[in-house]
Amino acid sequence: MCYIRQIFISSIPLKTEYKIIRLALFLGVFFGIFGTALSQNGFALPEGSKRDKVRFELVNNLVVIPVEVNGTKLSFLLDTGVNATILFGVSQEDSLELKNARPLKIRGLGDGGSIEALRSKNNTLKIGDAVDTDHTIYVIFEQSLNLSPRMGLPVHGIIGYDFFKKFIVKTDYVVKKITFYDPAHFEPKICRSCEVLDITMYENKPYIDISVTTSNSPKEVTMLIDSGSSDALWLFDENHGISESPKNYFDDFLGLGLSGNIYGKRSRLKETRLGDFKLQDVNVAYPNESAMDSVKFYKERNGSLGGDILKRFTVIMDYPSNRMILRKNSKFNDPFYYNMSGLTIEHDGLVVVKDEKEILDNLLNINQDTDSNGVISIKTQKVFSFFLAPKFIVADVRDGSPAALAGIENGDEIISINNKLSYRYKLYELVNLFSSKVGKTITMIIERNGKQAKVKFNLKKVL
Repeated sequence: MCYIRQIFISSIPLKTEYKIIRLALFLGVFFGIFGTALSQNGFALPEGSKRDKVRFELVNNLVVIPVEVNGTKLSFLLDTGVNATILFGVSQEDSLELKNARPLKIRGLGDGGSIEALRSKNNTLKIGDAVDTDHTIYVIFEQSLNLSPRMGLPVHGIIGYDFFKKFIVKTDYVVKKITFYDPAHFEPKICRSCEVLDITMYENKPYIDISVTTSNSPKEVTMLIDSGSSDALWLFDENHGISESPKNYFDDFLGLGLSGNIYGKRSRLKETRLGDFKLQDVNVAYPNESAMDSVKFYKERNGSLGGDILKRFTVIMDYPSNRMILRKNSKFNDPFYYNMSGLTIEHDGLVVVKDEKEILDNLLNINQDTDSNGVISIKTQKVFSFFLAPKFIVADVRDGSPAALAGIENGDEIISINNKLSYRYKLYELVNLFSSKVGKTITMIIERNGKQAKVKFNLKKVL
């Protein structure tokens, strides 16, 4: 088998080697995919092992875990909202073999049509000490699907039901660690402040009944538990909270599904209840109906419950017993924020950066001057070092937002933000910055067509 820094697909009935190139995906991901995942033996811990732990990255409310695919180390979203393993974000620097692949077409959420994919069987996946030697992976070649530029770290795919079905999985959003247990050896420690909530499984996805309160009255709704969505809530029926008089929403880009862009409205709910837990002024999104066309849903489903709520708890997903156990954490009372700038920013490759430093003159051969008082002066000289740094560009500007009114446009390169060079930020830090405080001043140096300009705007409350 030959590895040439690309994905090599074996057993394809086409005389083609497929190479996945770098892609782009918006935050706030929401995937509706596949009817029923293929049956397979699945993950197993080593004999005699009862549990294992894996640390994860938490970026924009999304859990990113290390996964080995046929010996190659990659990073995947851990997503309760998908019932199959998806690979889409592998770059030219990754060498990866995929086995027994066949082409097919799939459709998910979004305004587009079907997209081309491959189904690859008999792969070996490893998460911590857990191994599956007969794993089916769906490989997507759509160039618009990649989380990495918007999250600021590599994300190569998504894994969901194939992992959750074999273990009881505890996600601790504060210490950023998942612990997964062999169900035969799991004894839950139910605390007094915990809530044990029933879940319903439909086509290998978990659903839960919660209560949402608009300005009118509470309503019981059935929600997909979707840890792969960075939003708090999605609702499909605008009658649950949307008002024209007074207007209580704004139009926005919500994310990208497998079949294209998803647009809709954003608003707030007065209260959301999960058992006895109450959350106030919760963000909610209402996707346009066009994004839902031709997608098969659980008929009882009213929407999705995502990461902006889940991160406020330690969450135990227990598929074998059809339950979810919640214990609130230190994030529970954090307010729900919207991005008040109107900007969506992403990485767009690398740029050469010149960094200025001062070092001792001549290093070992220091030139010293001593004055009449015996004070020694040591001369320094400036030294420039060159390195590669992430390039930040504006990927989207919300109409009517403070950034749009300041004249910022799609494609603008961001040089600095509040007198700090942009590459010194992480993407999630920018999300926090743009959601921090009403009235906060944001000063940017941007570059457009080779010319730089200074722009300034104040963060304005959206709702």
